[in-house]
Amino acid sequence: MLDLAIIGGGPAGLSAGLYATRGGLKNVVMFEKGEPGGQITSSSEIENYPGQKKPGESGFEFMSTWLEQCSHFGLVNKWANVTQVVQNEDKTFTIKLDNGESELAKAVIVCTGSTPRRAGFEGENKFFGRGVSTCATCDGFFYKDKEVAVLGGGDTAIEEALYLSNICSKVYVVHRRDEFRAAPITVEKAKKNEKIEFITNATIKEAYGDNTGLNGIVLNTPDGEKELEVPGIFTFVGLNVNNEILKQDDGSFICKMDQNGQVEVDLKMKTSVDGLFAAGDLRTQAPKQVVSAAADGAVAALSVLSYIESLH
Repeated sequence: MLDLAIIGGGPAGLSAGLYATRGGLKNVVMFEKGEPGGQITSSSEIENYPGQKKPGESGFEFMSTWLEQCSHFGLVNKWANVTQVVQNEDKTFTIKLDNGESELAKAVIVCTGSTPRRAGFEGENKFFGRGVSTCATCDGFFYKDKEVAVLGGGDTAIEEALYLSNICSKVYVVHRRDEFRAAPITVEKAKKNEKIEFITNATIKEAYGDNTGLNGIVLNTPDGEKELEVPGIFTFVGLNVNNEILKQDDGSFICKMDQNGQVEVDLKMKTSVDGLFAAGDLRTQAPKQVVSAAADGAVAALSVLSYIESLH
């Protein structure tokens, strides 16, 4: 039986693994269905992590050293897709995997994070992967020296617009308001960029194209419809938390959740279920920042150490 199962290999999960193993737990496994690092690996630029040696490096570069460090004290990374977490009568947990196998654990930290939300305009799903994208670092190169659009007004949207301006001939930033949630310094930097044009108080009505992919988008603006002939649109309109593995067979959740589907935790990352902890974007009121997720993971691991000790 595992002392601790960590589900999710982003900053929260890796940090939890580091603190748990360095704190003395000997049998700790982190379950991650993909490459460890989490959603931040798709970010084009990170410059606000304290102590960062190379401000401005990509998310992939930034996370590239985490697994090695966090494995140093015994954390085991297992490539597996967890489908459900169930608490047993003896208060242990069963971790169910998509291959039909399962693992038993005394405690669980869930760090499954979040995924980009779809914007909901007509044609978005039809052209997703063929002109519609949520990852500038993944797909920006395909639009070298071409015009593209970015939808959103938060930090990610403006940062990715700046990134795309280094590749594309022009970047239109489409935002439904004339005020931005992004940091003022980031917005100001974008406004000074000659390649970036802001289109505010506008929404996307539809995306259109043919069998080869996206040809353009139609905007709703205060002055009527406006057409942008762009082969690429990058959408950054928020995140959906990945809480599916916490659902039980009857459709209920294993622990208390808030109205947004995020896990309710206390300051020690404890859920309403003894032995079950949540960290990172999944938990309620998460700032959705790397430094906060890493801190959550450390706090959750320290709480697990106390919990495991109380079982003896």
